[in-house]
Amino acid sequence: MFPGATDKRGAGDAAGQTADSADANFVVVGAPLDVSTTFQPGTRFGPRRIRSFAAPFDDYDYRTDQHFSDLGVVDRGDVHTWDDVSEYLEWLEGTLRDAVWDDAIPLVLGGEHTVSLAGVRAVEPEVFVCLDAHLDLYDAYDGNPLSHAAVTRRILEDVDSVEEAVILGARTGSELEWERADADDVTVVSPETVAAPSFALDDVVDLEARSTYLSVDIDAADPAYAPGTGTTEPFGLEAREMRDIVRAVAPHASGFDVVEVNDRDDGQAASLAGKLLREFVFSAGATAQTQ
Repeated sequence: MFPGATDKRGAGDAAGQTADSADANFVVVGAPLDVSTTFQPGTRFGPRRIRSFAAPFDDYDYRTDQHFSDLGVVDRGDVHTWDDVSEYLEWLEGTLRDAVWDDAIPLVLGGEHTVSLAGVRAVEPEVFVCLDAHLDLYDAYDGNPLSHAAVTRRILEDVDSVEEAVILGARTGSELEWERADADDVTVVSPETVAAPSFALDDVVDLEARSTYLSVDIDAADPAYAPGTGTTEPFGLEAREMRDIVRAVAPHASGFDVVEVNDRDDGQAASLAGKLLREFVFSAGATAQTQ
């Protein structure tokens, strides 16, 4: 169970039962998909490690004067995976849509980045905001259109509600991906731009005007901060820069995920992932209390 959440792990899983989340503001769902991870597999362990390495964090948040355990977070456990990725994503989407229909915000713990497709389908936002080292704009990678390396392309082209993808921290991609990124429905912001003192997310996307889904691929961080991920890419974002983006987007987001955490470090990636999820909840919760 994610520390500070209410344990609903017995209330819904891949067996097809539905959790009682009517009183929840946020619903944590683990999605340990680990099928197309390219270089260092292990994202199947991501949800467990994120929950585990979040255990030392204090329940109280001084910045927002809130307790995590008071914010209506429930943990439904993991939607266990199987080989048919398309079928799995449909099942995961249904689980997340249950939360949306109960007016709760789904919080997905990955798993490879492909699981974001299910989250976006369930939430149906207008803007997909993503922290990521990679563009993930392949039409197919190694012949697989549901590869983690094609997830942003699938979201743009297969989810009718999505008008734009904003990719923050991207610093690598194939030539064809960069050509796709030149289209009007993609905005790429480099790590150097995000780190600039003058950077303001409002100058990139109007979060007040359009509904948003926020995805955090942990490899957006420089590997010095999060080595436990499948495809490390140097010259990335600092942890505080990622935190600031999460804080800015959270009050406007209807869904959130943190993905691509594996078991190949001493917990740095999982700890950062858990902390960013908490920052999302505290920021969204503080906004809700003022409304």
